[in-house]
Parts: sequence; structure tokens; C-alpha cells
Amino acid sequence: MAEWQELTRITRGEAFTVERVKIKNTEVAVEGNFELPPLAKLTNEDQKFVTAFIKNHGSIKEMEAMFKISYPTVKKRLDSIAEKL
Repeated sequence: MAEWQELTRITRGEAFTVERVKIKNTEVAVEGNFELPPLAKLTNEDQKFVTAFIKNHGSIKEMEAMFKISYPTVKKRLDSIAEKL
């Protein structure tokens, strides 16, 4: 996920396309015009929030404790991310 976060940081949330994909440690590459997965288009902070939510099996109570935020704040954040997706 660090690579997507770096890519998101570099592009500052602006739309972009991927034109070449190379498999590490090989000479295999695919060229074309590829759309990014929806999660990769989120900000770093939103990606971290979604990752934490999944790791906590969707427990809002766990999210409240982890991020030290209230139930309504967790819900609002999830609603905001859902709109972006």
C-alpha cells in the first residue's frame, strides 16, 4: 500500500492514468491505458482509515478507540469515503 500512498501524495489527488505496468524483478511489462482501483484514488489518510476499518472487521467501536474520535465522526468519515468511491 505504501506505493499507492506515495503515488497519491505525488499527484495531490489529481486524476491520472497508468500507462505502463512492470512486474518487479522481471523484464515483463504491459503497456496501455489502465484505470486505477477506486481505493488507490483516495487520499493517504482515507486509505489508512479504510485499512483500519477492514482490519477491525468493520467495528465502529474499535475505530472510535483507535482514532480517538466519536461514533458520529466515524460515520461521517465513512460516508465521505463512500461518496468518493
